[in-house]
Amino acid sequence: MTPALDLSLQFGTFPGAAAHRRLLTTARVRRWVESALAAPGELAVRVVGAEEGQALNRQYRGKDYATNVLTFDYARTPVVAADLVLCAPVVEREAKEQGKTLEAHYAHLLVHGTLHAQGYDHEAGDGQALEMEALEVLLMAALGYPNPY
Repeated sequence: MTPALDLSLQFGTFPGAAAHRRLLTTARVRRWVESALAAPGELAVRVVGAEEGQALNRQYRGKDYATNVLTFDYARTPVVAADLVLCAPVVEREAKEQGKTLEAHYAHLLVHGTLHAQGYDHEAGDGQALEMEALEVLLMAALGYPNPY
């Protein structure tokens, strides 16, 4: 049984936002997030432009560039509470560079961010990185997407 998910999907204002909004339907985003969720969740997913993505990364991580996904996790039990921020121009550029569909890359990043919200951390050592990547590969396959790595 899939854990309950209270999902908020938001879009910032940026060039090309309409195409990302059409791709990222609530039903799709819900499916991708739920696939990686092991407990009930309250998640906000916000899709932003480069300027907002860079500002958030600079403010919260001290890195002055836009990154693909930021996870702000607030609670893990009894309910996973988090905000996931995806930077649309970065996601689009990476998908092209990696030869992936935009849909598959968004699916992977939402799975990835949802795992981060539950405590998975690929930057905490090789063992945790391998565990997280293996789980992502399994979840993506279950969703019908190829290995993201």
